[in-house]
Amino acid sequence: MENSDKTKIEQIIRMRKQAHSYYSDKSKVYRSFTVMEQNTYTDGVLTKKQKELIATGISVAENCESCMEWHIKQAIDAGASTVEIIEAIEVGIEMSGGPGTVSARFAMSVLEYYNK
Repeated sequence: MENSDKTKIEQIIRMRKQAHSYYSDKSKVYRSFTVMEQNTYTDGVLTKKQKELIATGISVAENCESCMEWHIKQAIDAGASTVEIIEAIEVGIEMSGGPGTVSARFAMSVLEYYNK
């Protein structure tokens, strides 16, 4: 993993925590979103792990670096293996074509960051 990707990942984490702290007290819409997010990623017919893998693929297709960092970490925390995460990334590549291969490069860095 390139040092610039490591720096970017750490900046994403830092900025997410800062924004969460800022908006949690100031925005009812933000608080509502976090409740929706918590409800979305609880086990149901699909497990949290399965939902995080779906979100990982969507994150690659959307080229949302912050989303990739968050959902890959959440998938790992929910018990997803590296192989499962790579398959989710592959779904994102297929769904978005060539641009998905570019997004997958950053997703690879995130996976390497957490598997160090």
